[in-house]
Amino acid sequence: MATKTAKIEVQDGDILTGIREFLKSVMQTDEIAAMLVPMRLPMKQVIMPVLVTDHKNIDNADPLSPSFPINAASLVSRLTRKPSGGKIAAILRPCEIRAFIELVKLNQGKTDDLVMIGIDCFGVYTNKDYRRLSEKDHADVSKDHADISKDRADISIEKNSTACKSCEHPIPYGADILIGILGVDRQNNLLVQGLTDKGTSLINLVGLAECEEPPDRKPAIRAFIESRKEYRDRMIEQTSRATDTLEKLTSYMADCVNCYNCRVACPVCYCKECVFVTDVFEHEPAQYLQWSARKGAIKMPTDTIFYHLTRMAHMGTACVGCGQCSNACPNDIPVMELFKTIACRTQKAFEYEAGRSLDEQPPLSEFRENEFTEIVGIK
Repeated sequence: MATKTAKIEVQDGDILTGIREFLKSVMQTDEIAAMLVPMRLPMKQVIMPVLVTDHKNIDNADPLSPSFPINAASLVSRLTRKPSGGKIAAILRPCEIRAFIELVKLNQGKTDDLVMIGIDCFGVYTNKDYRRLSEKDHADVSKDHADISKDRADISIEKNSTACKSCEHPIPYGADILIGILGVDRQNNLLVQGLTDKGTSLINLVGLAECEEPPDRKPAIRAFIESRKEYRDRMIEQTSRATDTLEKLTSYMADCVNCYNCRVACPVCYCKECVFVTDVFEHEPAQYLQWSARKGAIKMPTDTIFYHLTRMAHMGTACVGCGQCSNACPNDIPVMELFKTIACRTQKAFEYEAGRSLDEQPPLSEFRENEFTEIVGIK
């Protein structure tokens, strides 16, 4: 847990400015060469991850925005796979941190020259909802999203994406530095905790005043997580009923056009070449006619159910439930609900939780002699 707890000063409840000033102070240390942070782009008022080397640009950072166009774990993977020549700080949501931890286990990134900074996550909107709601000033959307959560455990649950409503990991415990908002007197200050030696060292360099964790924080976190778990359990039950036969699953995925957007958007789907874009699935024209003649009719494109079943088998132990698969679907198929349903059951069976710890090996990468003895027939 925390090796150091301090506070970020906030003026008149403006927590976004308080966080920006803290990030600037981190960048001004000699430790950090660049910072990856969600930022409003000047050419178009959208939020995207931006790699910043000049601390003055942090004035446009908006890590509280309920916009989530990409899971930045894949970007951090690109920045850390090989030495970059300097230490990078990355401002990440809890699901991005957990996804990156899975990528590190799969040798797709390194933590040596990385400092992960996480903020209590209120959740995000879908891309479509965010564009609709942010026709007004983007800063107002971020402020409204934060303000509505002040005295509520369900935290803007009406507008949040389904992935966020069902997320039971809103606190960035896997970060090096945690910025706490829940259960804190956010009118005057925010909590900041160094959870690793790297994080504590940076907090010491910034020179923040030490403090105790507010007594209201743990109860606020428990209430928040409990509401998320209740929603998650209802979602899993509904999704299970909707997909518990091949016929129902086929109906559930009927709108799939094999665009593979869900594969591209998934932060932990890292294969350089996917079998579904190889010659294996480049069927001959005659094959389609034979299939159609055998059944009388076939849906085109083919292999949609096979594709999703294959992905579920591959991603069941690594899925962090970030929701980018559903975000990327052009036909609004509730992909995340299905994948999270499978992932929850698969990870529970293996007593594993994706992104929980770097010390836990992915279930399929190690052999345990006493595991699933009732299935393999070993007594």
